[in-house]
Amino acid sequence: MRVDAEKDGPVWASNGDDRMTRVGRIIRKIRVDEIPQFWSILRGDMNFVGPRPERPHFVSQLAQEIDYYEQRHLVAPGLTGWAQIKYPYGASIADARKKLEYDLYYIKNQNLVLDATIMFETIKTILSGRGT
Repeated sequence: MRVDAEKDGPVWASNGDDRMTRVGRIIRKIRVDEIPQFWSILRGDMNFVGPRPERPHFVSQLAQEIDYYEQRHLVAPGLTGWAQIKYPYGASIADARKKLEYDLYYIKNQNLVLDATIMFETIKTILSGRGT
């Protein structure tokens, strides 16, 4: 990100975000920026599959705006999730509301087959270069 990327406060990330540097776009494209999350998985702070974590600033805002938003914290966050494979990049409260529906579906129906499906779809997305 550029040095002054959030000089006016936190901003929703968006697809093709203009706050990203040229090097940042490459890092994002090859998904090197996800490596620190693998450390969180190894430490046990995250799972491979679960609701994708959100920045704390937006969590408090979304919890006030969206009923049941806090329910997504009943399970550990994940590197990938049902909302990530079923819904495009989100950059608004309306998008967060829709993604919450997918997160709650995952929480209610969590099982090995669903986790395997999510992992399979995530690997397909990574190998095809989509979703960056």
